[in-house]
Amino acid sequence: MKSRELLIASIAALLAACSAGQAPPIQPAVPVAPAAPTPEPVIVRPTAVRPPLPSVTTPTIKAESAVVIDTITGRILYQKNPRSQRAVASTQKLLTALCVLRAGPLADPVTVEAPDTKVEPSKVYIKEGETYSRRDLVKALLVKSGNDVAKALARDVAGSEAAFVNLMNNTARSIGMTQSQFKNPHGLTEEGQYSTAIDIALLAREVTKTPYFRECMKTKSYTFTYPDGRTKTLTNTNQVLARLDYCTGMKTGYTKAAGRCLVSSGVLNGKAVIAVALGSTTAEIWNDSEKLLKWALE
Repeated sequence: MKSRELLIASIAALLAACSAGQAPPIQPAVPVAPAAPTPEPVIVRPTAVRPPLPSVTTPTIKAESAVVIDTITGRILYQKNPRSQRAVASTQKLLTALCVLRAGPLADPVTVEAPDTKVEPSKVYIKEGETYSRRDLVKALLVKSGNDVAKALARDVAGSEAAFVNLMNNTARSIGMTQSQFKNPHGLTEEGQYSTAIDIALLAREVTKTPYFRECMKTKSYTFTYPDGRTKTLTNTNQVLARLDYCTGMKTGYTKAAGRCLVSSGVLNGKAVIAVALGSTTAEIWNDSEKLLKWALE
């Protein structure tokens, strides 16, 4: 009963204060202890572990210089005289293709001029006055390795072969090829022109980022159409494409100075690698590259 009377008295006093225009008394705040801070969640990040190198013995190869790299990470898996400067023949056409790509749309037209056709020995036999897309000529460059095609693309892109060579060297430096010097767009022997296995591997890794290039480099053969309607079957000379079903192509090369050269690539069981073999022989170049791909992927 007493509690009820006290409650009524308190309410009456509050109403009276409000009627008189007085603010009700403010009760002192009861101090509240601050809440304990919520601990930051602990994020456990997996430690980056490099996959182990193949446990089998590294292969014995004939090539004088060679490198195998992981296509995704760029990690060197195998090397033999990787920085030995030497002629690399038509493998440098990968750089020619990269320069063309960076110069503008591959749909742009190219009209062949007479000097473009004055080159031997590997030719697609394009003729003065004919017009092609850069796209069509790049495919012929990568599959058939036409030197006439390389000259036509170089002149069209840069205005002259000399200007294109300057573009090649600048492009090479931009992707880390610091041990190379190029003098022409096709790879025929020329004094002062050289590269290394490691630089060509860097180039190949850059080129393989472009889907159209990947499509071209794994093409075994296709029909090339001339403007007058003639056709010619262009066949890829990379025999490893036929030997290993997981080989994804890349580029062959040969001169007397360079020997047999091959840039090959493969993808198997979630792994991707690029193998460069320079200075091999006609009898062994395919075996060299096959051994390197099998060692790295199988």
